[in-house]
Amino acid sequence: MGIRQLWQGMQTLNNKKLFCFLFSIIFALLLTLLSSDASFTKIQNYVLFLLFFSISLWVTEAIPPFSVSILIVGFLVLIMGKSEAYDAMKYLQTWSDSVIWLFLGGFFLAEAMKKTKLDLMLLKAVLPRFGTNPCNVLWGLMLVTAVMSMVMSNTATTAMMIATISPLFSRLSERGHLSKALLLGIPAAASVGGMGTIIGSAPNAIAVGALEKLGYPISFLEWIMVGAPLAFLLLFIFWRVLIYKYKLKYQAPLHFDFLTQDEIEVSSQEKLHKTVVLIILAITLFCWLTSKWIGIPVAAASGIPIVGLTMTGVLEAKDVRRLPWDTLMLVAGGLALGLAIEEQ
Repeated sequence: MGIRQLWQGMQTLNNKKLFCFLFSIIFALLLTLLSSDASFTKIQNYVLFLLFFSISLWVTEAIPPFSVSILIVGFLVLIMGKSEAYDAMKYLQTWSDSVIWLFLGGFFLAEAMKKTKLDLMLLKAVLPRFGTNPCNVLWGLMLVTAVMSMVMSNTATTAMMIATISPLFSRLSERGHLSKALLLGIPAAASVGGMGTIIGSAPNAIAVGALEKLGYPISFLEWIMVGAPLAFLLLFIFWRVLIYKYKLKYQAPLHFDFLTQDEIEVSSQEKLHKTVVLIILAITLFCWLTSKWIGIPVAAASGIPIVGLTMTGVLEAKDVRRLPWDTLMLVAGGLALGLAIEEQ
């Protein structure tokens, strides 16, 4: 009976995805017909259809987001390859765009921090400094999440932070309001913090790539100067809203003895790996921030963690396989779609 129910559930899910896929095609065709003009060429109509079709697939999730990106590149190569007026190969070259290398360097750093537990060390070092006031604790956790999200995936940062403070939730059984505030504040902080740097979120990289194609290159430092202050402002506003919503000013003080429990003695090799990660992180960030002055392109600087962390043995082949390669596919597809829209 259980297998039958599972099979029926899978069929229902597949039918739903098929319906969403067919709906996306019809939706894209209708919008293309409504938006098209008599002056549009055949290629322009194809690109317009692809734009609406991709957006609909991303929204309905009829197929995985990275699959949409592969579809975009394949579709563009197919329709552009038939015309001698267009170079279809440039859409394949988005897979090796400088933005892709920037993201890949960030992924290597994030995986190394997670493997060496530097992220947990940061939490242990910072959180007690915010005292025991629930309002300040919430701000501290949101601030740490936002900062880490600037160099890590938003999803990975949220999962890691919630897992790290899970012992705290067991102590908050009688403080439902604070638990709700934490569960809302941490994901929000990860999303907002991702605005702070180019590698903090995939849409940032796509926007930078599109602007660079238009002749408006943005450096890592220039993005931070605008994105980071805005991110911290939005973070502060959201924190104040949570305090007001859940009346955290009237909550009793907290204690963080769980942060020092079950500490395991670190081996000399683990200490060495932590030191290597910190050194490579510092060098990479320095090169990213000063790329315009030292003359090293941001994409080239991204090779520092890729080569350094694997050469020193901090990251092994199995660690590299765990990287979110689907996100790179998503970014490459977005860059290809932006390039096609710009040309047409």
